[in-house]
Amino acid sequence: MNHTPTDLTCLGTCNIDFISQVPHFAYSEEEVNVEKLHISLGGSAFNFASRISSLNVKTGILARVGKDYFGELFSGQLKALNIDCSRLVAIEDTTGMAYITITTSAEKSIYSFTGANASFKLEKGDIEFIKNSKMLHLTGMYWEVAEEASKHAEKLSFNPGPIMSSFGVEKLKNILKRTEILFLNQKEVSLLTGMEWEDGSFTLLDLGIPMVVVTNGAEGAKLFTEEGVIYSPAKKVRVVDTTGAGDNFAAGFIKSYIEGERHKDCLKNANKIASLCVQKMGGSVTGKIDF
Repeated sequence: MNHTPTDLTCLGTCNIDFISQVPHFAYSEEEVNVEKLHISLGGSAFNFASRISSLNVKTGILARVGKDYFGELFSGQLKALNIDCSRLVAIEDTTGMAYITITTSAEKSIYSFTGANASFKLEKGDIEFIKNSKMLHLTGMYWEVAEEASKHAEKLSFNPGPIMSSFGVEKLKNILKRTEILFLNQKEVSLLTGMEWEDGSFTLLDLGIPMVVVTNGAEGAKLFTEEGVIYSPAKKVRVVDTTGAGDNFAAGFIKSYIEGERHKDCLKNANKIASLCVQKMGGSVTGKIDF
């Protein structure tokens, strides 16, 4: 099957996010009132793809959803956003879900149900899709799938997240060797390298990764390259929900990168896009699901 070439393809998860705002986290046997309930389309792939597509980047998505109502919602919304969803495959399973609780001070806990995401197996059509894209962005996926997918990418950006980072450098070395831009937060650098985040960032650079981008929430972000370290402060805003902030940050950075902007401007734009995300509930550009 021939696919229309895209500027960028994202491989990752699609989840329905059930986001509850509460005054504080519940203890055992305690009942806490939910002050706000926000149900939206989310997951690492959808958050990233919806944002970067809104920035006028021709985007495709590789993901799995269930043959259910929520899976149909994803398909319809992706088409509405002009994202190529020909490799959004509906399977005999339940669409993934995340139950996210945030406090009024923006602390967060997440309970995830992987659902159809757990059944992702890279198929021939997926590989063709990757080869027809100028860049592949890998995020929130099982390492076996990520490693195979990375072999077929013309250019690769990689946002492993905390679970995949915990596998360590040795397990992920093949993907890391192919990576052009690596996105991590400070905790994930330590999980990945077993070092303090700054030393770990230089170690990752020594592996041959051209750009290592490390975020630190409201403190901003740093870009490590052979030419040196660039720092960009985060925009001061009222934080409501940090869900998807990293995906939005990566979308802003890559948008500027593929347009040939200077590294410091890539960081600045990434922080700007992330700041838009955290001022609302939900990690994608779409709003609350209207039932």
